[in-house]
Amino acid sequence: MQASRFMASLLVVTPLIDPRHTPFRLSIRESAIHQRGVYAEERIAAHRKVIEYTGEKIGRRETKRRGQGTLTYLFTLDDYWTVDGSVGGSGAEIINHSCNANLRSSIFKGHILYWSKRTIQPGEELTVDYLFSKKIDSVACLCGAAGCRGTINVR
Repeated sequence: MQASRFMASLLVVTPLIDPRHTPFRLSIRESAIHQRGVYAEERIAAHRKVIEYTGEKIGRRETKRRGQGTLTYLFTLDDYWTVDGSVGGSGAEIINHSCNANLRSSIFKGHILYWSKRTIQPGEELTVDYLFSKKIDSVACLCGAAGCRGTINVR
């Protein structure tokens, strides 16, 4: 992938699921939520580690620079570090937001892990609640879930 001089993350042109970071068969397809999404190709039991969110670890200054665009793959690790999934991502960066997500994220020893909240059926799109801060500009939600709060930001 060629580096970009744009102020945001690189566009993930040909996303792939890296099998080193998931024990499950997952695929990337078109999504009704937003562009492409990640789908389960097999049953995933509740409370299982589904995939690790990987990418380039960047500091605050670079996060601010890359976060200026409309489409980013940035996941905040802590007060200083952010992971940019557009560089060395596992495929987890393609997982879309939903207000009624079937995954939850956790950070454990510097690793960002996505866990199943319930049983996920084959063909089901994987989703996670992004939980954007209410301190940043509001981002409209397109998930269409029952009980959608209308924004990706936490109220």
